[in-house]
Amino acid sequence: MSSDRPTPTVLAHLSDLHLDGGPRATERTRAVVAHLLDLPGTLDGVLVTGDLADHGTDDEYRLAAELLKPLADRHPLLVCPGNHDAREPFRRLLLGGGEPGDAPVNQVRDLAGTRVVLCDSSIPGRAEGRLAPETLAWLDATLAAAPRLPALVALHHPPVDLGLPYIDRIGLREAEGLAAVLDRHPQVTAVLCGHAHTAAATTFAGRPLLCAPGVASTALVPWEQEPGQSWKTEDADPALTFHLLHEGRLTSHHRTVRTA
Repeated sequence: MSSDRPTPTVLAHLSDLHLDGGPRATERTRAVVAHLLDLPGTLDGVLVTGDLADHGTDDEYRLAAELLKPLADRHPLLVCPGNHDAREPFRRLLLGGGEPGDAPVNQVRDLAGTRVVLCDSSIPGRAEGRLAPETLAWLDATLAAAPRLPALVALHHPPVDLGLPYIDRIGLREAEGLAAVLDRHPQVTAVLCGHAHTAAATTFAGRPLLCAPGVASTALVPWEQEPGQSWKTEDADPALTFHLLHEGRLTSHHRTVRTA
């Protein structure tokens, strides 16, 4: 193997912690964090695509910051809001301030030669998602500023239906706006999402779209559900995904984490 081949970018991707102050969500998150800290190798970053909190309270974000701090001390930590998050305390307690008010929480980080662009798809007070015009304009400009850097676009709400009726009803609205931006930027390798509570893979705007599994719970596809059963189960172990971006190709590996 040639020694001058580009070094891959490796990200751990988790989502939907739904920290509510109770022991169950706390211990499941703690187990995932411990799994990542115990890795013998290094990561270029840890991405959390939303719903860190369950009710968007200050106490939930203080708990999230406490649980995730060991990861943030070791790896770059990237977090974007979901529909259960609240922008003001999210920004204040997880990001250390930033722009005041209730504007979208959009961020960009360059990690190991890859631009990771985090878009806020939340609508305050609503379960479904939408990328505001200012977010789409910002995304367009952010990608245009580095056309030669491979890029990953991350947001909470999947922009396509996944065959999960409950999740599909509260997915991303007006996804054509995002598709139009991506069409102008061929360096975007893939789109990374949360919200689905299951490791799902499909395509969007001609690119792979990968949804992280849930930490708090796991979604059931319709043929797994008994009549009257909930759309999700809390019996499955929490899980995460490792993404490897190498020479313009994204490869993803899913892992479950034992909690006991």
